[in-house]
Amino acid sequence: MAEPAATLGEFNFAGDDHVVPFQVEGLDVRGRAVQLGPMLDAILERHRYPAPVARLLAEVVVLTVLLGTSLKFEGKFTVQTKGDGPVDLLVCDFSTPENVRAYARFNQGLLDKAVAAGQVEPEQLLGKGMLAFTIDQGKFSQPYQGIVALDGATLEEIAGTYFRQSEQIPTRVRLAAAELFDRDEAGKPRHRWRAGGLVAQFLPEAPERMRQPDLHGGDGDTAGLAHKEDDAWMEARSLVDTIDADELTDPQVGTERLLYRLFHERGVRVYDAREVFDRCSCSREKIKGVLKGFSAEEIDASQEDGAISVTCEFCSTTYRFEVEEVAQAAE
Repeated sequence: MAEPAATLGEFNFAGDDHVVPFQVEGLDVRGRAVQLGPMLDAILERHRYPAPVARLLAEVVVLTVLLGTSLKFEGKFTVQTKGDGPVDLLVCDFSTPENVRAYARFNQGLLDKAVAAGQVEPEQLLGKGMLAFTIDQGKFSQPYQGIVALDGATLEEIAGTYFRQSEQIPTRVRLAAAELFDRDEAGKPRHRWRAGGLVAQFLPEAPERMRQPDLHGGDGDTAGLAHKEDDAWMEARSLVDTIDADELTDPQVGTERLLYRLFHERGVRVYDAREVFDRCSCSREKIKGVLKGFSAEEIDASQEDGAISVTCEFCSTTYRFEVEEVAQAAE
């Protein structure tokens, strides 16, 4: 008799808001997978974004935590889009080891027109522009930034292009976001956001196996010669491509169960999960430090009824300063 599915069994599943690193030794693949629930829902509901905007920002948050949790140093990792579409800015910061904040900027009028015309695909909402990955290790180092054009139908396609062009590591990215409608403990209707994603990279011990068909392999290549992809990576990529978007967000599937579905025949190994939190890095002292740089004229122009109010775009916290307090700090 076949073993029941429960043999996945005596296992402490990571659950929502935990990034799960994994390895498939038989395919020389490493990666990370995640399902985001309460953390993501708190970020999106705080701003009450329209659904098309929330969906895009949710995918950016997933991409950010998948990549940010791989950092081995203290610092900040930022994913940002800038475009000429109705949603002109998406940004997510990951501050090591676990803190996430994000926000979106959009033109309501242009968004309404796009929705009315049925133009709600990512490429239509973002328009032409760029996707940037920024790593900042602090004041003693120069930030590193990688940029790729918003040239793709989805964010996962655009991210894949970045890895292909900039990192030259065979990489497959999957991202998905979904609205969940259910009922709370009291039986009242409830709306929540969920998202999930996976990044898989081909990292064999022999670097020459990482060559890709449309990339030159280095010295000794014949111009225009196409390299055949490694069979192990072709298999891994094909398996990742079988994932349905619903599987990435389904709370009944879970990250480890999804990884088992994909790679059990090859033997997938998971490592300790990394929890991520909805935590902004703003503070009253930081805002006050910015205001110290204001001139007397700027302070006067910013005040209303004898006070200056500053609202954080990420967490929507409002800080109020008396003009006298700011003026003294600026002296």
